[in-house]
Amino acid sequence: MVLLLAILVAETGLDLLPPLITKHIIDDVLIPTANFPLLVWLVAGLFGLRVLAWGTAVGRRWVGAWVGFRAIEKMRADLYRALMYLPLRFYDKRKVGALISRMSNDSDLVEIYLIFDIPYIVSNGLMVVGILGVLGYMSWELTLWVLLPVPPIVVASTLIWNRMEAYWVRWSAKWSRLTSHLNESIRGIRVVKAFAQEQREGQRFDRRNIDLRDVSVSAERHWIVFWMVTNFFMSSGVFFVWYFGGRKVLGESLTPGALMAFITYVWMLYQPLKWFGDFYGFMMRAYAGAERIFEVMDARSEPFQDPAATPMPQLRGQVEFEDAFFGYDPGKPVLRGASLSVRPGEMIGLVGKSGAGKSTLIHLLCRFYDVTRGSLQIDGVDIRNIRLEDLRSQIGLVAQQSFLFDGTIAENIAYGKPGVKFDDVLRASYAANAHEFVIAKADGYDMQVGEQGNKLSGGEKQRIAIARAILHDPRILILDEATSSLDTPTEAKIQQAIARLVEGRTTFAIAHRLSTLRSADRLVVLDAGRIVEVGTHEELMAQQGFFYKLVKTQQESSAMTVSKELES
Repeated sequence: MVLLLAILVAETGLDLLPPLITKHIIDDVLIPTANFPLLVWLVAGLFGLRVLAWGTAVGRRWVGAWVGFRAIEKMRADLYRALMYLPLRFYDKRKVGALISRMSNDSDLVEIYLIFDIPYIVSNGLMVVGILGVLGYMSWELTLWVLLPVPPIVVASTLIWNRMEAYWVRWSAKWSRLTSHLNESIRGIRVVKAFAQEQREGQRFDRRNIDLRDVSVSAERHWIVFWMVTNFFMSSGVFFVWYFGGRKVLGESLTPGALMAFITYVWMLYQPLKWFGDFYGFMMRAYAGAERIFEVMDARSEPFQDPAATPMPQLRGQVEFEDAFFGYDPGKPVLRGASLSVRPGEMIGLVGKSGAGKSTLIHLLCRFYDVTRGSLQIDGVDIRNIRLEDLRSQIGLVAQQSFLFDGTIAENIAYGKPGVKFDDVLRASYAANAHEFVIAKADGYDMQVGEQGNKLSGGEKQRIAIARAILHDPRILILDEATSSLDTPTEAKIQQAIARLVEGRTTFAIAHRLSTLRSADRLVVLDAGRIVEVGTHEELMAQQGFFYKLVKTQQESSAMTVSKELES
């Protein structure tokens, strides 16, 4: 930064000298008498100044780009890490496309501002100060005429600031909506095509695109009118200089060369002032973008670095919910006084209708959210007091829709333990019944799975996810509909893999087909956020209560489906 400032000061000084040399050419060479040697020296001096000015300009751009790109690199890194450490509540209220817009569009606006605009602000600011200093030294009376339009322009600029800021905030919001729609429609392109809704999505995009256009046009119209009027009044100062300066030349109190130098400086003064006007709109956009970026960076992150947290590098897996209440929205509880004690190594099946609170229990266990009342303890310690890294590193999750990253099969299996030996990846793959289909691929474990694993089938992705969980070796395992929507042979292989995975771990399993939870040590039945029944499969069937009715309803539904298939 010091080097950049020094270059900017040198560049400003070099740009201020040519009009003074021009003054001497007129007053000392052209008017009194021909002085060819002096003319040669003065012209050579002008050429030398131009070469030096060119060199400093190159240096300023080089150093400015280095400083600016370093700053934007750090800002992007800080923004990305802020996104990674924010709690899920933050993401619940925002669309993915809108957040991507902050990383792309908003950071691009700030990048342009840092790399190009800030050096020009300093350079033009120094130029304005330097020119005013020279003008005041040459003739303070003429300088006052030059500055006469400035006060009303400053007042007008202050008044328009808030309006323009509101326009550019709206522009950022409209751009965010457009990006969000683009992201959503591309991610859901299969659904769009399956329902032949290309035209409808195009119309939705057009509406958002037109909204963005309208707010952009409104902002530019207001700014153009303001700037054209102020630019006219600002440049009117040169007419006063010609008139009053011309009178001074006629009265021989000012030389023609000095007047020409003065007018040259006036036009030089208008260039940075004009640039400040043009720059104002870009600055407002960058300001709005920076505001949205810092909204993310200033948001409260998860307490990963809490020094008061209890280190628990080795969990046993004892879990206890005690009168736990929770709601995603205040005043709308999803869990209502849930109490459950789970022994280390026990397998718990979570059963209930959709919306009963099964997934919410899992979210609380992963500490994606915190209970609003009551408590959740692991190994006798309140989960809110456990060091978050220790907790998450010892919880494994296999979901219904397994997410794979765009990398190789081996990299996805080793995701939870980067740097692990390939032999360990192989053992996990064998245990997950994945090795057979992996080696059948052309590139084996080096196969690129594609975005979200789209080059693999659902069953293959599921077995990769199970291998990832096995290698991760968690103390607490969560199976969230891990075998749903799979054909019977694939489900059988995955059930075998899961049987190996759950050994010796505290396991919470959610399954749509209740028959798949027969191996659970206990079933926990939830209804409307409350635990209504707890017991083994046989005990709950013998009670003929809520779970019994769920099983019978599912059996009847399956029988009807089979009957219709046979009839067809």
